[in-house]
Amino acid sequence: MKYDVVGLGVSTVDLLMVVDELPGSELVQKAHATAVAGGGPVATALVALARLGAKTAMLDRLGDDLFGRMIIEEFGREGVDTSGIAIAQGKSSSHASILVRRRDGARAITFAPGDSGELDAADLPADTIRAARILHLNGRHWDASLCAAQIAREAGGLVSFDGGSHRFQQAHHELMRLVDICIVAEQYATAYTGVADPQGAAQQLLMVGPKIVVVTCGTAGSYVTSISGEFFHQPAFNVVPVVDTTGAGDAYHGAFLFGIARGLSLRETAEYASAAGAINTTALGGRAALPNCSRLTDLLNSTLL
Repeated sequence: MKYDVVGLGVSTVDLLMVVDELPGSELVQKAHATAVAGGGPVATALVALARLGAKTAMLDRLGDDLFGRMIIEEFGREGVDTSGIAIAQGKSSSHASILVRRRDGARAITFAPGDSGELDAADLPADTIRAARILHLNGRHWDASLCAAQIAREAGGLVSFDGGSHRFQQAHHELMRLVDICIVAEQYATAYTGVADPQGAAQQLLMVGPKIVVVTCGTAGSYVTSISGEFFHQPAFNVVPVVDTTGAGDAYHGAFLFGIARGLSLRETAEYASAAGAINTTALGGRAALPNCSRLTDLLNSTLL
């Protein structure tokens, strides 16, 4: 396989500001810190993978504006292959404004999708998808996602799905039958299954078709189950300071897929993922603190002392 993971999703540029309060009404306040960084769930997961040493490629459609150029340049610095990214001339790329509350890292996000449009299924680089151990997606570029998942499965690859909070759609039922690795936020799991208990929701999702299901619950850790009969709770790691929770889930996804691609056990994989998510909260921005393997190992070893 040429790639460990190929991602299909929407890449963004994030403008982040650390503030005292998230707006509930009109207010003016000074930012304590600011940052401009690449974002997007699938895109950030790929950068997390690349930091750990995985070979990755991103599939997306961007505008030829400043944001699009920034996105491509950052992928290049991180070693993510961008040959599968289509560029729409005269169009704008996605960007977001993120306010981060200083005392606990909570966020308020405003997202501008741009007008570069959807990546067409007909324009997918099928050979790139076939060359991947894992295809990672979250349902963006919908028709392309369904087509890419079929291509990956037919080529013997695995399909990974990221279900973020408040992103459940009924159409996802069609995609889920093609998914092998399902990692979803607690709110998504409840919306999909109707089951409020994350353990029960994980079991329900496993019955839909995935081989591995993970329900993430923030500081309460994650619940991991598989068709082989494994079921366990992975605690969250405590790190100091917690600056910004942006990208913590994406880091979890990236490190989890890294473990799967490297053939680690499910428990080792979940530990990697939990550690990566925790470390990524220690700096402003969804990618600023994404760890390499050495940093991950240091945290894991420190918990065993």
